Amino acid sequence: MKIVVFGAGAWGTALAVAASSRQDVVLWARDGVQAAALDAARENRRYLPGVPLPSRLVVASAHDATPLEQAQRADLVVIATPMAGLRGMLLQLRAHQGPIAWLCKGFEAPVDEAQGLLGHEIQLRVAPTLRCGVLSGPSFAQEVARGQPTALVAASAHAEVRTALVEAFHGDGLRVYANEDVAGVEIGGAVKNVLAIATGLGDGLQLGLNARAALITRGLTEMARLGVALGARAETFTGLSGLGDLVLTCTGDLSRNRQVGLLLGQGKTLAQAMESLGHVAEGVYCARTVVARAAQAGVDMPISRAVVALLDGELKPADAVRALMARQPAAEGG
Repeated sequence: MKIVVFGAGAWGTALAVAASSRQDVVLWARDGVQAAALDAARENRRYLPGVPLPSRLVVASAHDATPLEQAQRADLVVIATPMAGLRGMLLQLRAHQGPIAWLCKGFEAPVDEAQGLLGHEIQLRVAPTLRCGVLSGPSFAQEVARGQPTALVAASAHAEVRTALVEAFHGDGLRVYANEDVAGVEIGGAVKNVLAIATGLGDGLQLGLNARAALITRGLTEMARLGVALGARAETFTGLSGLGDLVLTCTGDLSRNRQVGLLLGQGKTLAQAMESLGHVAEGVYCARTVVARAAQAGVDMPISRAVVALLDGELKPADAVRALMARQPAAEGG
C-alpha cells in the first residue's frame, strides 16, 4: 500500500514511521526548508527528537508536488495537520477519488458566523463527495514511533476508508479497531483535551488522587452527554476514543493539555504555560467552542465551563475548583 501523510508534526511523523515498516510512505511537509532538514537529518528534531526516520520513508514537500498530485499517487491519504489546517487541506483534495483520513482532534475555531465544527462537519461543508474518516484513540506520538503497544480507532461511514486504515496501520504493536461512529470518535478526541486541562489543574494544585478520579469520571459524563446530543452513540464513549483517550490525556505526563493545567495550577499564566510547551495544546483553542456547542445543544458541562473561565482569566485556579465543589447535589447520572 502507498500512503501519503500530509503534515510533518509529531503525530504525522510518528504514524509515518510506524507504517513504513510495512508500507510505502511519503511524509509531506508544506515547508520545503523543513522537508529538506528532515531528509538531511533523517530525524524530526523539532517534534520527535531521538526517533530516526526509516530509510524507506520518503520525505517530500510542496516543491515536489501539490497535495492533490501527491494524493493521486497514493492508496491512502492521511491529513496530520492541526485542526486549523484541515479545512484548507480538504479544499485542496476535494477532487481526490480515494480514501482520506485525518488525525487532528478538536473543534475548528468559528469561521465567519458559523459555529466551531468537528472534522466531519467541515468535510461535509467543503468537500462532501470525498470518502473520509478519522484515526483517533489513546496515543502519544513518541510511543507509537518507538513501536510501543497502542490501540487506535478507525472511524468512517465508508467501509472502504475503515478497511484502508486497518490495512495501513494494524500490525505488531499497533492495533486498529473499526467504528462507524465518526461523530462520537471526534467528540471524544475534542472534549478530552479540555478535561485534561482541568485534571492537570487539580494535580498542579495537589488536590490528590481522589479529585483526579472524580474529575475524569464526571468529565466522561460531560463528554458523553454532549456526544449524544450531537448525534453520537453513547457506547462510543466507553471505548478507546472516549474513556481510553480521556484517561491517557488526563494522567499521562506527555499530554500537552495536562501540562497546561499543571502549569496553571503551579501559578504560571496561560501565556507562560503555552510558551513553555512550544507545541499546540488543542484544548486551549477549542474549550470555548466545546462550551458554546454544549450551550446550543442545551447540555450542561460545568467542568468545561470552569476551564474556559480559567483560560479567560475570570477565575483563579483555586476559585475554579471551589466553583465546581460548590455545585448543588445531583444524581450521578445527571
